[in-house]
Amino acid sequence: QVQLVESGGGLVQAGGSLRLSCAASGSTFRSYTMGWFRQAPGKEREFVAAINGIRSTYYGDLVLGRVTVSRDNGKNTVHLQMNSLKPEDTAVYYCAAKLNPVVTDWRYDFWGQGTLVTVSS
Repeated sequence: QVQLVESGGGLVQAGGSLRLSCAASGSTFRSYTMGWFRQAPGKEREFVAAINGIRSTYYGDLVLGRVTVSRDNGKNTVHLQMNSLKPEDTAVYYCAAKLNPVVTDWRYDFWGQGTLVTVSS
């Protein structure tokens, strides 16, 4: 079992940046693939980014070139650096974890509660 807690959300102006963090419990963090998803009001949840244990990464088309996912295995933390934010990036951002190392597989086993990102125009 893995518990995930996101932080770093907030209000930012269009064009600005935010860095989200996700702290994970457990001693086997380095074995997990960590993903970021988002869900805007009235929309389905969509994939943002993923990073596996050997730091292979994969990004969603809508954020490609504007976000970077990274991990700190010593601190059991994964980060999502978001730049050039747009109003359409407004959503609740969720951290997720799984043991499957395939970063293009969007099926995850553990989820955080989410952190709200609001981008004003």
